[in-house]
Amino acid sequence: MSRVQRDRVRLEDVARAVRVSAMTVSNVLNDRGRVSEDTRARVREAVAALGYAPNLSASRLVGASLSRVGVIYPASDSIFLTGLVAAIAAEAAGRGLQLILRPAAPEDLDMIVLAREAINAGAEALILIPPFAERLDAEARGAIAVPVAGLVTAGAMVGMATARIDNEAASAALTALLIRAGHRRIGVITGPMDHSDSLARLNGYRQALRDHDLPVEAALEAPGDFGFTSGIAGAERLLALPAPPTAILAANDEMAAGALWVLNSRGLRVPDDMAVCGFDDTLLATRVWPTLTTVRQPLAALAGQALEDLMKAFRNRGSPFIGADTVLPFELIERESTLG
Repeated sequence: MSRVQRDRVRLEDVARAVRVSAMTVSNVLNDRGRVSEDTRARVREAVAALGYAPNLSASRLVGASLSRVGVIYPASDSIFLTGLVAAIAAEAAGRGLQLILRPAAPEDLDMIVLAREAINAGAEALILIPPFAERLDAEARGAIAVPVAGLVTAGAMVGMATARIDNEAASAALTALLIRAGHRRIGVITGPMDHSDSLARLNGYRQALRDHDLPVEAALEAPGDFGFTSGIAGAERLLALPAPPTAILAANDEMAAGALWVLNSRGLRVPDDMAVCGFDDTLLATRVWPTLTTVRQPLAALAGQALEDLMKAFRNRGSPFIGADTVLPFELIERESTLG
């Protein structure tokens, strides 16, 4: 039985429970037609009681176009996330798509609940941003009857399309840049370990050290959470070592800015006394002093690719969904924080 066929069966289950026609249920789910408020309330109650996450695309005519995309992302004041959501919005607008934004707290672990909230609000497809893409396990994916894309993940994800860069290769390139500049003790401030991209960036750093016959030392790996204050804490931890590093690689620009704040407050010169690298090339990278060497992710192209994958999946929603893994090139941007 295809996904569309399964969804029609579920639609009929709701109709039987409420004792209305399947067309009436479809009208309620799509917010169209003339349906009384009492009937709308009873349909929504039945949908919740039956645990039905409706695939709104199944209630439309085959061949109809995708119109509404839900975006589930961390609730944060992150400059990177702000830029990423803006890129998704711009790319969606260019394709005539509406967005249903669903910022979620880290403790919102139940992906089925998060997805159903977005779907019940009208989403016909979903974009998931780490760490929520990683939380969509096989059970949750089976309960979500709409196409899904993971954006800026570290790798391919089961049951969804993905659009990303090679985070491991990018981090390795930054580390190799520092090694070529003569650094042999390089500290790293990691991102949160429940983000696949954080793990990939840490692995890239480690691999570059091994490739250049340098030891991987746990003491040189300071934990961070992608926030500015964790960059401060990470830099202070690295500087407190008996043999501090001569360079710091932060897993994003905000933590790198925190490291710069510590170095500047201590009167250390960057990059003469300590070199610093970030990641993402956010606006912050050129608003700090010295400006940051970092990795640029092509956010507009990544967002556009994710939306194209969802639009294609929606058009072919009667067929099994096989998500593509698209890896776009990153760009290494060298600035004053490493250029002596």
